[in-house]
Amino acid sequence: MKSTETGYVPIQLRALLMEDFPVVEKWSKDNAFCLANGWEIGRNEDELYSWWHNCVHNHPHDFLRLGIQYESRLIGYADLAYINGNSAELGIAIGESKVWGHGVDTEALKQLMIYATGKFGTQLFGAETHEANTRSRKMLEKLGFTEISRIGSEEYMGIESQLIQYRFNKGE
Repeated sequence: MKSTETGYVPIQLRALLMEDFPVVEKWSKDNAFCLANGWEIGRNEDELYSWWHNCVHNHPHDFLRLGIQYESRLIGYADLAYINGNSAELGIAIGESKVWGHGVDTEALKQLMIYATGKFGTQLFGAETHEANTRSRKMLEKLGFTEISRIGSEEYMGIESQLIQYRFNKGE
């Protein structure tokens, strides 16, 4: 993974395409990705295709999913959920586990926050991650998010893990 001396990783956010399905299918065969993102291991191809079709063609007013592109290839997706007035929740999934820990997620969320502020006027961002997901926690803290609560738990990487909720307010 290449970056400039400033740490910037050259990625782009873009619309999802049906032509991306072979890449998504490859992610579904990466057990580390599936365990980290709550995807069923050995997911049925027809069900996966139907899910991807829905991601590409269904656009609820309060949800946006964009592809993360690096070096001309789709490597993941970033979500804005519960878009409501000046607030939204962020999410991210990097499909290529070999690029985890290289700043792609941080740069993608920075770009998503800039996009959300420009398009929707979003000032208050929420995010949630697992206590065991130290990379995600470090990324959120690096972006200026602060922990606001620890409510709930769910499986992450095959083990039960506490959920941690974060918030970032651009107005502060």
